[in-house]
Amino acid sequence: MKLDQMTCEACRADAPTVSSDQKAELLEKISGWEVTSTDNIERLEKTYTFKNFVDALDFTNAVGRIAEENAHHPALITEWGKVTVIWWSHKIKGLHQNDFILAAKTDALNRL
Repeated sequence: MKLDQMTCEACRADAPTVSSDQKAELLEKISGWEVTSTDNIERLEKTYTFKNFVDALDFTNAVGRIAEENAHHPALITEWGKVTVIWWSHKIKGLHQNDFILAAKTDALNRL
């Protein structure tokens, strides 16, 4: 099954972060995303470009809707002509499969 068709699972505070092997495998399924680290917490990050601020804001709101639907919330930086989306699992302070699922769902929004 494609990542963007999968459902997020409830993330517990004691859930494990993805292993290095899992991370590498999942990264192959999402184009253009990179693993970054802030405060020693790994995150998935990607910047999308748009022709103007209105389109960037519409995309931001669409990402917000999928975040609410999945009870999993990214950092969103909206600027003129671009939106940076950063997914990570706050409870476990790192990356979970949910983050990769939502990265794929974010990519699917951009294809609409």
